[in-house]
This record gives sequence, structure tokens and C-alpha cells, in this order.
Amino acid sequence: MGQLVGVEASRRLGVPFGIVDLSLAPTPAVGDSVAHILEAIGLEQCGACGTTACLAMLNDAVKKGGVMASSSVGGLSGAFIPVSEDAGMIDAVRSESLTIEKLEAMTAVCSVGLDMIVVPGDTTAEVISGLIADEAAIGMVNGKTTAVRVIPAIGKTIGDELEFGGLLGSGPVMKINDKSPAQFINRGGKIPAPLHSLKN
Repeated sequence: MGQLVGVEASRRLGVPFGIVDLSLAPTPAVGDSVAHILEAIGLEQCGACGTTACLAMLNDAVKKGGVMASSSVGGLSGAFIPVSEDAGMIDAVRSESLTIEKLEAMTAVCSVGLDMIVVPGDTTAEVISGLIADEAAIGMVNGKTTAVRVIPAIGKTIGDELEFGGLLGSGPVMKINDKSPAQFINRGGKIPAPLHSLKN
């Protein structure tokens, strides 16, 4: 189907057929939740032990199915886990089943990184920098795309909600470890590329 749609779109637009990006990108609409797919695999709720394993299997299935569906697969082609844009993830955060730490673990096997996460407005720049450094390290060590889209909600605290509207949904303010990484962050410099040949 992906190949047929791609070929027809390129014909109508009068441009060469490029690639099909297979990514599962959730929306807040009913039926569009990646978290609910993970729960259908057998989790009581997204965030439970086994969530990262389920997400790894889902990502693998998307990629394997996709390469059979089109001769030109590209892009990120996997599952995205933006909290505020996924109704199931929002519910899991509200019930405290899904934490920032679990989301960080999930980013080791998903397509992107920490996405559309709302944190308390008084979170320090150093803590956010540490969160970004952690995510960059996951991407670097695993040779994969990672990013951080975190929103400090000024004037809001854990349990409050930030309403974005439309496809961006709403974000419950999540607890973030506020122990300071300031000394580490303020050292500056860069994290060197890892040595892969001795990887175990």
C-alpha cells in the first residue's frame, strides 16, 4: 500500500518518488495511541516493567513490515513517544505509571527521544541540561537519533496540566529528579565518542 500511494503521489505531483517514512506518530485522538498498542501487547499500563521490551518489538515490527511494503523506506520509520500527543501516555503519566526515567529507557529503542514532556516551571537550567546530556549519550552510544523536547511550565507544579490544543494535546507536569548536575554541566567541553570495537 505504501508503495502504491507513494507512486501515485509522485505521479500527481510530477516529482520523483522519494521515500516512505513508516513512523508511528500518535495524536491525542482515540485510536492513535502508541501507548495503547503497547498495552494491547500485554501491559497493564504503559510504563509497567516490560514497556521498553514491548516498544522494541513494536519498532522492529514496523520496520520489518515496512521494508516489505515499499522499495523506498527511509526517514525515522519507527514509533514516536511524545507524551502530550498520545492519549495513552497522558493517562499513564496521570496515574504515575509512566515516569521520566522510564521514558528515557524507552528512547534507547524508539525512533526519537524525550518528546513533549512537561516539567515544573522552577526546574533549573542545569537539570534540563543534564536531561539533554543523558539523552545525547543514549543516542551517541546506540548510534541513533535522539532529541529532547521538554517544556518547563512556568507557574505550574507536579500534577498540574498544560493544554496545548490540537495535535499537541495536553501535558501533565511530570516529576523530574531535581538533584543538581550543575558541577558536571558547568565543566563544559564535550563527551567524547565511545569506543565501539570493545563493546560487550
